[in-house]
Amino acid sequence: MPLRPRICLEFGALLVAALISTASPLRAQAPRPVGFLADSYDISATLDSTHQSISATAKIDFRATDVSANIRVELHPNLIVSEVKTAEGKSLGFGRDSMNPLYVLVTLPTPVATGGHVILTFTYAGLLANEENSPVPGVRAAVIGHENAYLLLPSRWFPLTNYPSNRYTATFRLNVPDSFAVAGSGKSSSPTPLAGKTGADSGRLLYTFECKTPGPHGTFVAGNLQLNPKQAEGVDVAVYAPRSDSGNAQGFADDVARSVTVFSDLFGGLEDTGFTVIQLPDGTVRDFAAPGVLLLSRHLWEPKTAERTIARLVAAQWFGNSVLPATSADVWVTDGLARYCEELYAEQSAGREAGLRAVDEFAVGALMYDDAAPIAQAVRLAPYSSDYRSVVLNKGAMVFHMLRGLMGDVAFKTLLHDFATKYAGKTATIDDLVNLADKDVQAAAKPGQIAPNLRGFFVQWLNSTGVPDFTTEFVVYRTPKGFRIVGKIKQPIDTFSMPVELRIDTEGNPETKWVDVLGMESPFTVETFGRPKPGGIKVDPNNLVLKGSVALRARAAIARGEELAEQGRYYDAIGQYQRALSIQPGRPLANFRMGEAFFYQKNYQAAANAFRESLQAVPEPSEKWTEVWGHIYLGKVFDLLGQRERAVNEYSKAKQTNDDTGGAQLEAERWLKKAYSEGGVLMATPATGTAPTSATPAAPPAGDRPVLKKPSQ
Repeated sequence: MPLRPRICLEFGALLVAALISTASPLRAQAPRPVGFLADSYDISATLDSTHQSISATAKIDFRATDVSANIRVELHPNLIVSEVKTAEGKSLGFGRDSMNPLYVLVTLPTPVATGGHVILTFTYAGLLANEENSPVPGVRAAVIGHENAYLLLPSRWFPLTNYPSNRYTATFRLNVPDSFAVAGSGKSSSPTPLAGKTGADSGRLLYTFECKTPGPHGTFVAGNLQLNPKQAEGVDVAVYAPRSDSGNAQGFADDVARSVTVFSDLFGGLEDTGFTVIQLPDGTVRDFAAPGVLLLSRHLWEPKTAERTIARLVAAQWFGNSVLPATSADVWVTDGLARYCEELYAEQSAGREAGLRAVDEFAVGALMYDDAAPIAQAVRLAPYSSDYRSVVLNKGAMVFHMLRGLMGDVAFKTLLHDFATKYAGKTATIDDLVNLADKDVQAAAKPGQIAPNLRGFFVQWLNSTGVPDFTTEFVVYRTPKGFRIVGKIKQPIDTFSMPVELRIDTEGNPETKWVDVLGMESPFTVETFGRPKPGGIKVDPNNLVLKGSVALRARAAIARGEELAEQGRYYDAIGQYQRALSIQPGRPLANFRMGEAFFYQKNYQAAANAFRESLQAVPEPSEKWTEVWGHIYLGKVFDLLGQRERAVNEYSKAKQTNDDTGGAQLEAERWLKKAYSEGGVLMATPATGTAPTSATPAAPPAGDRPVLKKPSQ
């Protein structure tokens, strides 16, 4: 919505006035760091693949931010510090914080003045075999395995200060088995062979990485990786993956180059345009961005499917590496914005409809766990959790989408460019972005226009949970010139205040009107020339506002079920699919997913019933693939029950649809030739919000369960 005269957003201003105090109402206050920040690192680490452990020394140059004799660092609780020494070799006292085992506290002999430096060397070691004691709850953020290893920065595998806001220079020396290749942060030199032990770990290699530009460095992947140097549109991209997965390296380079071009035009160029794309083993996060580094799990390792995810990881080079959140309460300004950049990329590269499909996914993801916490209280949420993705990434992206509607395209894109430029190499708070948005929207206002009250908008959407569900009540009157529609827009949130578009489809041209929706009921009057069509009055027809609806809330419940099924929690997943059906009875996708869950529980009768139900109703256009896959699954059920003739009939119906989503035609042909058995390998079916053309086959993990392709929620 372009800037326009406004009738009533005063309520938002009053809300702001009521909330203003010495602390900003827009962001929760995170604890201040204790005394010192790390400016540079020199780390030597040995990865023991046999015992799945690490032993390391970290020489750290600390800078005092206040007069203090106490240094606090964050270190993975599994890693045991054996010694801390000064530059002169003197041992210091240290210990784990009894209140929070993530922190190691070191006491200096004398306080250091503000701005002063002290160099300490930490010696530590420990097991990194699974997610036990992970600083990121439930996430394997660092694992050293027998065949591969990965060390993600959030694991705190080396001592950090003020994560995620600090930046530093670093040198990393990683001693690994000679069967491992290592890729990650910084510029690497050729590995140096080392003399090793006898036996399985007889050969060792030393990889050295130099990180000379301050940033959040320290993310590495090691294993059977092959370097594939590529170039696209003048951008150098090094792709690391096992040889068997290296055939599509150029596709990843092309994805990266397109994203760099789009975002450089919007935000300005990056200092370093070289990128590294690394395959991350499954079992940890789906994707991750580090300075110049993009990590994708093997599950997502397909350029066409991962194109938008690649775009988000590239955007994170601006919002997540160049600009860092000032505290863990400010992550919306980077993570939420990087997620919204998926829409900007899709719109620029594939058109407006592609951008709207991305927005649709954001809305579904936002409704999955909207009540978990307000965006400004993201510190309450575990990073990479379902709650975090829902609130910070998806709802966060929707806030940027709504902000764009309020400011207009020109002012909004000016804001993003100004934000990326002003805070490059710095940290930013929610308040910093809000102040800049206020400035840019005021500058864009023409004489006689009243700029939107962005403060009230931000307080409303960042500090509260809940979204509006719009309904209308109206009466149509005949007038000498046509028709007059007099009515109310209703929604359940008493503090809601925002302009909302209203469209009336008539027998002639449609009429649109902006209504300032204030509180639970807002009146409107619209004059039209043509007679309004039945059901032709639509609130927010262009989806500029995050709102609830029957279809969206059903899809959100289905998406929650898909996440649970992906974890093998089929019973809980079925509960979510049933919830979706209680919201929107007969929805084919909900019945289809419930059939899948029953199928993998080997409850074949219940599975057949659910698949039959899914085939009884007409699916949404984006979910039409449920028809072909419903017939394939029914065929498999009948094969397992020894009813071959009925199975062949279902596979034949699948062939007749001519729908090849996810390789369905090849799958049907396969089981037409040979009866399906429990040992059969299944293709992956698409997930909610995934375009049919992006679905790709995937081999199932153990237990004959397919890898469910997920949208990047």
